[in-house]
Amino acid sequence: MSAVEARLAELGLSLPSVVPPLAAYQPAVQSGVYVYTSGQLPMVDGKLPVTGKVGAEVTAEEAKELARTCALNALAAVKSVAGDLDRVARVVKVVGFVASASDFTGQPGVVNGASELLGEVLGDKGVHARSAVGVAVLPLDAPVEIEIQVELTGAV
Repeated sequence: MSAVEARLAELGLSLPSVVPPLAAYQPAVQSGVYVYTSGQLPMVDGKLPVTGKVGAEVTAEEAKELARTCALNALAAVKSVAGDLDRVARVVKVVGFVASASDFTGQPGVVNGASELLGEVLGDKGVHARSAVGVAVLPLDAPVEIEIQVELTGAV
């Protein structure tokens, strides 16, 4: 077990299986020392636990938890191409999309769910640049979608 996966276990979490693509893309690709994930939905066992817009059908607190799930799914996608999460030198960037009711402006707080999870799991390596964007709708009516970019160490 990698040190990162041991840390997940300490937090009472486990790395899920990689969420299969919903269309013509890969969950993650590596280019040089970087891994770029596709947008990860908060899928659990192949299903969205909640659907709808944040600030309407979904509370900001629920969406923040869903963003944590997205981040876990993103780490699984990174592992699928990197082979070992201990190769993560740092998370470079997180982009969060929040399906928002027209008057909802708390996107940064929702995306904090992903950012905080990455920090809890990876420590200083989880500190990153970030964007949090409100959108009208996401695939499958998901409330949140997260993508990450990580830099790997050169070790294989």
